[in-house]
Amino acid sequence: MTTDLFSLQGKRALVTGGTRGIGRAIAMRFARAGAVVIANYVRDVASAEALTAAAEAEGLRIELCRADLTSPKGMEQLLEQVQGRFETLSSLVHCAATGVHKPLEQLTPRHFDWTFALNARAFMDLVIRLLPRFDPQGASVLGISSEGATRAIPQYTVVGASKGALEALVRHMAVELAPRGIRVNTLACGTIATDAWKSMPDAEIRLADAARRSPRGQLVSLEEVACCAQFLCSDAAAGIIGQAVVVDGGVRILA
Repeated sequence: MTTDLFSLQGKRALVTGGTRGIGRAIAMRFARAGAVVIANYVRDVASAEALTAAAEAEGLRIELCRADLTSPKGMEQLLEQVQGRFETLSSLVHCAATGVHKPLEQLTPRHFDWTFALNARAFMDLVIRLLPRFDPQGASVLGISSEGATRAIPQYTVVGASKGALEALVRHMAVELAPRGIRVNTLACGTIATDAWKSMPDAEIRLADAARRSPRGQLVSLEEVACCAQFLCSDAAAGIIGQAVVVDGGVRILA
């Protein structure tokens, strides 16, 4: 196997939630590997501008698209930009996510609907609507999940349930889309010190506990996650279909 298999040169990628945290790391990693990237975001203008500045400083090709994927108008805006910019799409990475961190008795149907609308429904909607745009020579779809999809985390009920739904969607999509040359997988991340994790109750205690449970005694990094995403969207991962690839520094094997 040559290192060329890991290149994304000439590829065209859409990264939702691509201006902060995991999404930002993936957008930068893909661009460094040669891809042209559209990074979607919805609210944080400062982070979007910071990404643009960082990309320009390295001579990377990252474009922004501000669009709310939970609204029909926002979905249309994103699709129009993708269709206007790319003749075909090589990769879709769905990093966009939201959620409410509350005890079960404080959760409402609105919390459930709001979380699932972005974390699961928008992912399914994007894949379906982008089917005519995926590269017929081969394309990759990657959903970003978390350890809450398979294990209980305090005050993570609706987020964990939405990530479990995302992983189930990936398995079913993978079977249907593999004959079309579209590989669908999940990248299941361990605990990472992102803004999303820091917003959880007792964040510092949880982060320290995750580091303690890792065989190497530290959290997985954004760059480690981004490198794995690059691999899964590269030609080197052609045989990986419908899998939940875990990047957590070994935490789950000791949990």
